Amino acid sequence: MYSHIIVAVDLSHGDAGKALLAKAAQMLQPGGTARLLNVLEDVPSYVAAELPRDLNDRRQAEAKVELALLVDKVDFTVETEVRTGAAASQILQCAEDNGADLIMIASHRPGLSDYFIGSTASRVVRHAQCSVLISR
Repeated sequence: MYSHIIVAVDLSHGDAGKALLAKAAQMLQPGGTARLLNVLEDVPSYVAAELPRDLNDRRQAEAKVELALLVDKVDFTVETEVRTGAAASQILQCAEDNGADLIMIASHRPGLSDYFIGSTASRVVRHAQCSVLISR
């Protein structure tokens, strides 16, 4: 049983987020806390110049709404958080900031680029200071 769980979700894969929350409910000790985290990748500056100025604010607001919809369906208390930046580093920083003893993250089947660059899940596993559960 874990007392502080970070559940990192990619909102474009909604079913994976639901599955992770269900697993978190089973692994969270009574009185423990779970934090549902979504990380928005930075928009490169050369692209951002052509986009509306309030795009980041709108992306944050949309992510918060989607996280709230995921949390609405669970029967335990879950805090939500949206961060911006590189996904792996933000997940690790969130775990450190909240004293997490478990990070839960979904993984997809790796493509060719993942073998050269490494997926978010593999980066989190390599650098986490706590336990990591990878779900497929």
